[in-house]
Amino acid sequence: MVVGSGGREHALAWKIAQSPECEKLFCAPGNPGTAGLAENLPVAADDVDAVVDAAKARRVDLVVVGPEDPLAAGMVDAVRAAGILCFGPVAAGARIEADKAFAKELMRAASIPTAEARIFRDFAAARDYALSRDQGIVVKAAGLAKGKGVFVCPEPHMAIKALEQIMRERVFGDAGDTVVIEELLTGQEASILALCDGRNIYTLEASQDHKAIGDGDSGPNTGGMGAYSPTPVVDAQMMATVEREVLVPIVDAMRRSFGRYEGCLYAGLMLTPAGPKVLEFNCRFGDPETQPLIVRLKGDLVAAMVATCRHRLEEAELSWDERAAVCVVMASGGYPGAYETGREITGIDSAEALGDVTVFHAGTSVADGKLVNSGGRVLGVTALGETIAAAQRRAYQAVEKIHWRDCYYRRDIADKAIRRS
Repeated sequence: MVVGSGGREHALAWKIAQSPECEKLFCAPGNPGTAGLAENLPVAADDVDAVVDAAKARRVDLVVVGPEDPLAAGMVDAVRAAGILCFGPVAAGARIEADKAFAKELMRAASIPTAEARIFRDFAAARDYALSRDQGIVVKAAGLAKGKGVFVCPEPHMAIKALEQIMRERVFGDAGDTVVIEELLTGQEASILALCDGRNIYTLEASQDHKAIGDGDSGPNTGGMGAYSPTPVVDAQMMATVEREVLVPIVDAMRRSFGRYEGCLYAGLMLTPAGPKVLEFNCRFGDPETQPLIVRLKGDLVAAMVATCRHRLEEAELSWDERAAVCVVMASGGYPGAYETGREITGIDSAEALGDVTVFHAGTSVADGKLVNSGGRVLGVTALGETIAAAQRRAYQAVEKIHWRDCYYRRDIADKAIRRS
């Protein structure tokens, strides 16, 4: 059973359904994309008790929890207590994402390279500190904010509006009770995902996300407007550095803090002139990074997940398609602000007919027999190509075949990699 309804969960379900170990697949609640792969269940992804009951009733052998909210709420703890294997960290481990202040303190204790930061729970103190800075800063809501709680402020005075939104207007609710203010790092970003069984680490291929809404990384942050893999900024030497200086120390630090960290660990990095520094840790597969990674992934993902759950990750055997993959997110016009839903989507079959194209559903639903948009990020159009440039061309060819009124997408996904190449 895959828990969740977004593009990440559709991608995971797409790969899991290919496993010889998968006799029957359920998604809770899934989306119209997963409906062709699995039996979708009318169970909310954040309803811990309902997910446990559904898994028990259907004699599910393995539950895979996609989103961060149910992980932070203890879904893995509850599923395991019911005697069912569950891929993902327990609530104590999910805190690495759910509490950015905790994560920052853990990084400090483990001497993991990261941006210098201060933690605040009082608006006035945070405001005064921001105004005392003479260089760019980043303001983060410490709790879970759907990827939107990060404000990049090239000028310190810009942080005041961000602090007011987070701490006074409470646009992210309780997630803004605490804020982290850190130095603004410069360089190329990269996302490193790794499977962890509490003792072993299995690093996946590197990818790069595009957080900002606009071309050229302009405008407010989103949950992610596209991604590609591999990324030329992470070579074998850089990956070895990340494993040695980031992944191994944080897994050890979490083991000392609460016990084994199991599941997928995501490290968002800034590759600075001084070396890689951690921007954030997430407790699950990235979205949209999972989409290009999953279409390149060879081997049995279910077997790797079971090996992770049983603390035998050394038995996992995965390999990668040497081709590149690019995912372009098509969003509802207005996202990450207000947007309209219920608009009919056409052209997905034509896009996939191009070959080497998979369209993952994120914010879609069916109304009156028609596929319509129902969320901010709607589709993840993912293509393979011999080079990043070829994959990008194929992805945008596919995007041009898909239509709904007032759809929006960035037109520069993977440009950074192509320029560097």
